[in-house]
Amino acid sequence: MKNRRFLSDNNNTCLLLVLLSGLIGGEFLIIVFLRAADSPLTHSAASTSPLATTPIQLRAILHYATSPVVPQQTLDEITLSFDVLRSLCPCNFLVFGLGHDSLMWASFNPRGTTLFLEEDPRWIHSILKNAPDLHAHTVSYRTKLSESKALLKSYKSEPDCFPPDKAYLKNNDKCRLALNGLPNEVYDKEWDMIMIDAPRGWFAEAPGRMAAIYSAAVMARKRKGSGVTHVFLHDVDRRVEKAYAKEFLCRKYLVKGVGRLWHFEIPPAANVSGEGRESAGFC
Repeated sequence: MKNRRFLSDNNNTCLLLVLLSGLIGGEFLIIVFLRAADSPLTHSAASTSPLATTPIQLRAILHYATSPVVPQQTLDEITLSFDVLRSLCPCNFLVFGLGHDSLMWASFNPRGTTLFLEEDPRWIHSILKNAPDLHAHTVSYRTKLSESKALLKSYKSEPDCFPPDKAYLKNNDKCRLALNGLPNEVYDKEWDMIMIDAPRGWFAEAPGRMAAIYSAAVMARKRKGSGVTHVFLHDVDRRVEKAYAKEFLCRKYLVKGVGRLWHFEIPPAANVSGEGRESAGFC
């Protein structure tokens, strides 16, 4: 989901439409059929059905059917996340990055909460101008990609970063890997699924994804609800993403990888047993 790099490919567009149409097309036809019957009973059933097509889903179909711009992730990568999201929705879905695939992700979780975190307020304005249904916040990063090695070596010496069972995010000014100034909505919810496809991480002065990966790991460990937190990390072919994933998201929680996308299922810290758990690190 690179913010400013997109693919223009008719084949990808068709495949994406198959995903979207397969998700909601059947229900849409059922609703049309029921309304055609002109029965009060069928009208009531259509209006209260939890599967009834939503405006954001119809907007997504219209958008991707008429736009030459498609998401950067491949169909196989999108399908990996889509299958998990379909099994969870409605759910709480946090996405690092806002782009031309954001309408797609929100349409896959129409009755859940899908929140996008984006570093560039001008880019938010540009995207929301054409997709006002999306919910997005600006996030400020305190890191640079050039600092990734140093931060990975030094975070264990900062008590507010480590051990992981005591790490926290909100107002954590000392741990630079902690996203400490997010809206309360981010801290107050338990996120069932987190997608990390931002911020920028391909030049030295870019924020890099170190803080996003670390913060996602902290959120997952502090989960109090049932089940695991599903974390998806894109661009794992890059050195920093791969190194931080191994340190904080953990190889043992990696359940599947497709292309440049890894899927982790991270249990709450309360469900992880073993002596010396606090001092052992995130993994």
